[in-house]
Amino acid sequence: MPNRLQFHIRVAKAEGVALGPGKIALLEAIARSGSISAAARIHSMSYRRAWMLVDAMNKSFDSPVVVTSTGGHDGGGASVTDLGQTVIALYREAEDKAYRAASRSIGKLERLLRERSD
Repeated sequence: MPNRLQFHIRVAKAEGVALGPGKIALLEAIARSGSISAAARIHSMSYRRAWMLVDAMNKSFDSPVVVTSTGGHDGGGASVTDLGQTVIALYREAEDKAYRAASRSIGKLERLLRERSD
């Protein structure tokens, strides 16, 4: 199988990574499923891990990127806020622009990598 480099952007704060590919993918899964637990299952992680990531993202911004509702007759749920949707869109836009800007160098790096023969 030919080498394929993965290109990711991470947005860091003094406290650590505020955003990266995993957190954005989790936000997108929450937006699609309406549930943190369903999004966690999609990404093969525990609910606790997903919740910790959501909590960290919520604390990284002036307002939450995900809001939850408690269970009941219809069950609980989660939704990505307008800010969260904006964060996803801006991250994906930055990722796309950065990849296009670096694509030539990435291609050269891919050609320099040895094929694994495991």
